[in-house]
Amino acid sequence: MEILFSCSHDKVSYRLKEGRDARETCKCARLIHSFILLLLLLQTEQAATMMGGRVRLSLLVFLSCLSVLFASVRGGDPYLFFTWNVTYGTLSPLGVPQQVILINGKLPGPNINSTSNNNIVVDNGVQQRKNSWQEGTLGTNCSIPPGSNYTYQFQVKDQIGSYFYYPTTALHRAIGGFGGLRVNSRIHIPVPFPDPEDDYTKFLDSGTHSLGRPTGVLINGKAGSAKDEPPMFTMNPGNTYRYRICNVGLKNSVNFRIQNHTLKLVEIEGSHTMQNVYDSLDLHLGQCYSVLVTADKEPKDYYMVASTRFTKYVLTSTATIRYANSKGPASPVLPEAPPAGWTWSLNQFRSFRWNLTASAARHNPQGSYHYGKINITRTIKLIGSASRYGMLRYAINGISHEVSATPVKLAEYFGVGDKVFKYNVMGDEPPPKDDKKITLAPNVVNGTYRDFIEIIFENHGKGVQSWHLAGYSFFPVEIEAGKWTPEKRKNYNLVDAVSRNTIQVYPKSWAAIMTTLDNAGMWNLGSMLLERQYLGEQLYFSVVSPARSLRDEYNIPDNALLCGIVKDLPKPSPYGSGMMAEVAAAVEFGLGWIEC
Repeated sequence: MEILFSCSHDKVSYRLKEGRDARETCKCARLIHSFILLLLLLQTEQAATMMGGRVRLSLLVFLSCLSVLFASVRGGDPYLFFTWNVTYGTLSPLGVPQQVILINGKLPGPNINSTSNNNIVVDNGVQQRKNSWQEGTLGTNCSIPPGSNYTYQFQVKDQIGSYFYYPTTALHRAIGGFGGLRVNSRIHIPVPFPDPEDDYTKFLDSGTHSLGRPTGVLINGKAGSAKDEPPMFTMNPGNTYRYRICNVGLKNSVNFRIQNHTLKLVEIEGSHTMQNVYDSLDLHLGQCYSVLVTADKEPKDYYMVASTRFTKYVLTSTATIRYANSKGPASPVLPEAPPAGWTWSLNQFRSFRWNLTASAARHNPQGSYHYGKINITRTIKLIGSASRYGMLRYAINGISHEVSATPVKLAEYFGVGDKVFKYNVMGDEPPPKDDKKITLAPNVVNGTYRDFIEIIFENHGKGVQSWHLAGYSFFPVEIEAGKWTPEKRKNYNLVDAVSRNTIQVYPKSWAAIMTTLDNAGMWNLGSMLLERQYLGEQLYFSVVSPARSLRDEYNIPDNALLCGIVKDLPKPSPYGSGMMAEVAAAVEFGLGWIEC
């Protein structure tokens, strides 16, 4: 059920009904939006008096609409509750007993299956809108002490797609603690393909449990298909299934394929794609794809195959898919991997296209956002490097991020940032080529709220890099060999690049992304190669809204852990302490529910 409402000049009426009248709802949304703009202008009693009774009448209508809007938001955004018991355990995923991190006794951990705008409460890679407090990185949160509990509460606001969660403390991700997070479209938002018979999640891991050379590839925590082991997935003949595939490894890109079956790509990290068909897909570190697979072949068993890419020694693993009426085992002849080298992989990346006519989390077509027509306000060029600083360190533009005892977000919020870090110790341009110096410091870049920025990644190394930006989706507009220059912008895809949150950069190449800094908070940009990130190849964007209101950023949670120099400090005054800021935040939250 949804609450529908209509607004006229002097009355408000609403009713419960399945479905919605988009015209009525949008008309009311525009009215609400107009009134909030008017009220923000009329902040003095004198101005309000000059408008006389009309303002009082408009305010009454506005607040009446707002009360209904609150009811619709509260009624339409359910809560999902999960309780996780995080423990160490012993498993043998690669044939040798070793310590792993389990969630509720499982590796991988349980899937979080949610819908757009659900509020998720986890008692213990989604975009945290206005809520970096729930990001869980060492720059935003204090670590959860052993033997204690912490509750994360966040809303998967205006999102759909396939993601995964993982621990960010130390090197914990190397031994597990990861699992899937699905965000489904709401029932009244059209999806550009029929509902699949079932929805499966697969995690490909080519480096778990070792920062050295990987010794195997895992599919959902298992290396290979044992002879008498039950199938990992079962398909009914004639039906189509959705497979969400994520590379949760530490070091290597992975290619995924299924014997005798094609993969129809439908989604990448929260964006519907043009539905191209592939024999196999390259997934780089941190990336998640959704594909449709139809059970239209001979009824028997088939192997899913995952193998490392761009490595001297190729490692391969399999898992079994069984037709429900299977009449035989899978063939031992595995489908071949793509050609060596990264040209094939680059061409595949360029074939990915945003589905401009499909809706994502809202009714609006994805293509209604014309990113290619927005003027770039800032260009940041990043080059990773490695050096000995008493020990091995990795850096971005000569700055190796040092984790501070007080998370930089907490230091900034409590007004003691100058005692913990300095803004912009890293420049927007890399240092001269002959400057090999690396500086250890918290790496915090001051970002201007709502700037449209361009970030260039140059990879001067011999291996594939993979980068993830928290809190945002961005448009990867080009990847090319060589070095970037401003003239390269003429080659950008300014129409249908797939909005996502990770990007690979091939050896001796560059990649360009574009995004709007419209999400206030402290957000991590870092390498998805765990060793490089842990040893300094990361930074934080500090994005502060000048309004400092709940419209733009949520307050620190009441249960937030405090540590370092802020541990015993009183909490600052919350955002939005004035009435107008509260109303503005409420309307912003409500309008996020309305698709116009």
